[in-house]
Amino acid sequence: MDYAMSVIISRALPDVRDGLKPVHRRILYTMLEEGLRHTAKSRKSATVVGSCLGRYHPHGDLAVYDALVRMAQDFSLRYPLIEGQGNFGSIDDDPAAAQRYTECRLSRIGEEMLRDIEKETVDFTDNYDVTRKEPMVLPSPLPQLLLNGSMGIAVGMATNIPPHNLSEVVDALVHLVENPDATTEELCQFIKGPDFPTGGLIYDQQAIIQAYGLGKGAIVCRAKAEILENKKDQWQIMVTEIPYQVNKAALLERIAELIKDKKLEGIKDMRDESDKEGLRMVIDVKNDYAPQKILNQLFKLTDLQKTFHMNMLALTDGFQPQVISLKSILEQYLTHRYQVVVR
Repeated sequence: MDYAMSVIISRALPDVRDGLKPVHRRILYTMLEEGLRHTAKSRKSATVVGSCLGRYHPHGDLAVYDALVRMAQDFSLRYPLIEGQGNFGSIDDDPAAAQRYTECRLSRIGEEMLRDIEKETVDFTDNYDVTRKEPMVLPSPLPQLLLNGSMGIAVGMATNIPPHNLSEVVDALVHLVENPDATTEELCQFIKGPDFPTGGLIYDQQAIIQAYGLGKGAIVCRAKAEILENKKDQWQIMVTEIPYQVNKAALLERIAELIKDKKLEGIKDMRDESDKEGLRMVIDVKNDYAPQKILNQLFKLTDLQKTFHMNMLALTDGFQPQVISLKSILEQYLTHRYQVVVR
């Protein structure tokens, strides 16, 4: 029971106030102490990992570096908290370079999360060997829990919160300040649904509103695909955005397998034309096959259509795991900000 509680509280679940797990909070605070603001020169990731381990996080260095890498990936976080220099992995699931090769500094939003921390705005607690103090929560002028979402597996419970759009969330917060009795439907006029960093299209507004009201539910997400005619009666399907957390290389492999096993017919050729401008997968359709039919089959048989199972579980009051509705997350965030500003 003690072990389960420690995993729930101090490892796997984010705090509803700043949307961070302890490892992320410690990395960001270490970077602030090291002076790695977004205007500073970036420094070797191994330095940050070493300082974080020595001061606040007595666990494996890989755990810290993996968390740091994810905070710098623009396909994992809607608003990355760290600016990375070097190879920080890719949407094809390529691993990041070792920590001795990469460099990092806080992004503008990452630095903003720590604003006013030196003004006694949040409570501090002793670190593991009682040699210094670490923040129990960050001042967080941004509703980070909704902006970047969170994913974590604890003991007997798990969380899966999707990312959202900054301006939509801020509009909803302003509306809630002016109308404390606002309903979930009213808030959903501002927050239309999740805003995934990899793009894609989401379906079924009613299901989204219901999921926000309950704090859990399923959201259907589809790739953005266009059917183009490149020559007379020569059709192509071009995919420019894929669902969140889908590995592009594995997706292409899956399509190739389906063609080989004859479960999918009518595809002549497919190419990955992605470059630094953005993602682009091209599928050539054989003559005499309807491209829309093939696209529908791809949605059905591959991860070009994926269901995101939302489960908004977070720590309230710093230690109470709870599935919370959208309105409740916004209310608790506003309470936190009120306390920070007053302090």
